[in-house]
Parts: sequence; structure tokens; C-alpha cells
Amino acid sequence: MVIQLFPLWAVLLSALAYFQPALFVDLKSQIIPLLIVIMVAMGLTLSPKDFKQVLANRKAVIVGVLLQFLVMPIAALIVAFSFGFSTELTVGMLLVGSVAGGTSSNVMCYLAKGDTALSISMTAISTLLGVVLTPFLVSLMIGQSVDVPAMSMLMSLVKIVLVPVAVGVLMNVLFSDLVRKAEVILPYVSMFAIVLIIAIVVALSASRLAEVGLIVAAAVIIHNAIGLTLGYWVTSLLGFDKRVCRTIAFEVGLQNSGLAAALAIKFFSPVAALPGTLFSVWHNISGSLLASYWSRRPVEDTKSDADA
Repeated sequence: MVIQLFPLWAVLLSALAYFQPALFVDLKSQIIPLLIVIMVAMGLTLSPKDFKQVLANRKAVIVGVLLQFLVMPIAALIVAFSFGFSTELTVGMLLVGSVAGGTSSNVMCYLAKGDTALSISMTAISTLLGVVLTPFLVSLMIGQSVDVPAMSMLMSLVKIVLVPVAVGVLMNVLFSDLVRKAEVILPYVSMFAIVLIIAIVVALSASRLAEVGLIVAAAVIIHNAIGLTLGYWVTSLLGFDKRVCRTIAFEVGLQNSGLAAALAIKFFSPVAALPGTLFSVWHNISGSLLASYWSRRPVEDTKSDADA
């Protein structure tokens, strides 16, 4: 129940950070350590066999990864330009679009009766690929108008994502019995860390949030809807079964927006972190609603999926 109320905790703590930013601004230096905690927790839920799933579902994984790193970055850029965003907000939108899928997609996929093994495999693969692709895509799409520290971002992603995930996987292999016992608390650790990151970013950008918050929220909602919709329909048109279509919809539409916000803070500005912050709240709401709808619909019921 506590995990299901994640969006509520995020909204409540964000509201506190907005009205009392002094409580959180001094925690700015803790954003990266908190993100590392999340990545280690993700690694602890993975094992080498999860990566082997790529071989069994390689066609679905390839299509999903292509959609992840094509649809979301391009959609982010189009939405940002359509809203006439400043360079800072455009960078923030592009960071959200260029990062890997979020770990919440695995939970939503499970609730929606999707292919959970495929979801975990895709999240793991896109996370590893994102170490290189995220700085490359941001530099490629916006590097001409703003100085994007691609190499510095790449090295940070290795430290923030690749190494912690690898450590988590290794710990899972070496201390599997201990990890199994701790498994029940991992979602709570991740939830606490991401909610605190969101609150810190809100506090750091509280002065601008009142000015641009609503328009950024609208952009984030549209961006998320594009990812969920195209993730489902493209795979459906390619002839994948409905469980795979649901899975890829979540993988494409639900981003690792906490990472996007952290990168924005580290390399750009608190304003650039606003899209990632709002996306972190919204995609858990939209994902929960869609998962709830699909969980009540048979996988074979094509019409119900289409209506969603």
C-alpha cells in the first residue's frame, strides 16, 4: 500500500519543499549518492539470467530499445519546441527523453499482466546502453546551441549507473540468500530516495516553478502519453502479442526521470531539472492508472487494450 501511494508521497514532500525550500536546499550534494542507492537497489533485483532473457526475446528487446532511444528523445524535442521552451527547459525535456526506462516500468508491467521478464531485461539493457546513448543524444540534438559536456556526462553515468548496477548484480550473485531476505525493503529504499530527490529539486527551483510549473507539467504529460501510445501501437502493428505490447508501452513511456533530474542539476541548472522532477511524479500516476485498467482486462482482449 505504501509503494502504491508513491505519487502521493512525492506530491506531499514536493509541496513541503516548495513552501519550505530551506529544509531541502542544503541537501543538493546528496542527489548523486541517493541516485547511486537507487541503482544499487536495481542491481540487487537483477541476476545474469535476466540479461540472458535478451537472447530469448531479442526481437522484442531490439524494437523496444529502438523505440526508447528514438521516440522519446525526438518527442521531447518536438514538445519542447512546440511549447517554446527556453534552452534550459529544452535540455531538461531532452534529458528525460534520452535516459533509459525507469524501474517503475517493471512494477507496472507486472500489475498489467505484461511480460515481466522482458521488462526487467529491457530496463537492464536500456540502462547499460543509456550510459553511452544519453550524452550522445543530448549532444547530438542540442549541442549546437548549448555546450553539452558529453564526455563528463558519460563518465558520470558510468559512476552513477553502470558501476552501482554492476555492484548490485554481483552482490546478488555472491550473497543471494542475504539479498532475498532484504528484497522486501528494496522498493521502500528506492521510493524514499527518489521522493527525496524530487523534493530537493523542487526546493532548488521553487522560485521558477510558480512561473513555468503548469506549462512544464502539460509538456511532460504529452511526452509521457506519446511514449505509452507509440510504445504500444508500433509493437502491435509489428505483430507482437498483447503481453509484449503492454510491456514495451511501459518501457518506452516510463523514464528514469530521477536520473534525468540529477544530470540536469549536475551539468546544467535546477530549472533544467524541472521536467525530470515533474515526469517522476506524473509517470507513476499515468503508469498506475494504465496498469490498473489493463490488469482488469484479459490479455487476449484486443479491443480493451486499444481503448486504453
